[in-house]
Amino acid sequence: MSIKPEFAEERQNSILSLLKTEEKLLVNELCEIYGVSPATIRNDLNTLEKKGLLKRTHGGAIAKFKIGFEETSVEKFNMLSEQKERIAERAESYIEDGDVIAIDTGTTAYALAKMISGKQKITVVTTDLRIANLLEGYNGVSVVIAGGTVRKGFGCTVGAVANNVLMAMNVDKVFLATNSVGADGRLSTPDLEQAQIKNSLIKMGKQVFLICDSTKFTSSSFAKFGTLDDVDIIITDDGIDEKILSRLTSAGHIVETV
Repeated sequence: MSIKPEFAEERQNSILSLLKTEEKLLVNELCEIYGVSPATIRNDLNTLEKKGLLKRTHGGAIAKFKIGFEETSVEKFNMLSEQKERIAERAESYIEDGDVIAIDTGTTAYALAKMISGKQKITVVTTDLRIANLLEGYNGVSVVIAGGTVRKGFGCTVGAVANNVLMAMNVDKVFLATNSVGADGRLSTPDLEQAQIKNSLIKMGKQVFLICDSTKFTSSSFAKFGTLDDVDIIITDDGIDEKILSRLTSAGHIVETV
């Protein structure tokens, strides 16, 4: 069954979404789905492999990572950077002078932190060391870092101490990241301690924004930390599969695509 051809970026994001529900994708199958040539699909798969998002095989591609695997922050940094910047820009529009907010760890969260340099009288709670270091240089921003055990390779704190700090505070808005959004709406991440931190972040906020790129949908990671019912607004890129978007909005979720 063919569908209307998409821009390369949209098609590639859609391919990644398919790969999260299928063990393997074949070039000929993808040609039929997207109505494009084998050469176009091969270029898409090669591009995605160079970004570290899948593994090429003879005649197709397979998912690169298992359910418990997570790339380090350095490995994530250049993945889908344009989409993350757009998501961050939309998220920033919800931050008002005088807000007390919490920003999760991760590359999309870091992109958001870069955009609030002009805000005034903002307090930011975070577990991300890079975000805290960045915000320390912003005149109008106060930073509260939830100390704890540093998760090596990820530049953030986890553990009982960090959770206790987070649970002692309330904030106006939480900007939450996720590794996976399952078809059942479950939010999950590969690391148990990281899942506990994210659950604490959810409980802190009067309003919770989920900021994640479209490749995170219909996948699953090891440790559940919440569901989409815990989220007030979902901000993602416009590469999200139309069927997934329709299902989310039909279920009453507010989804903004950028």
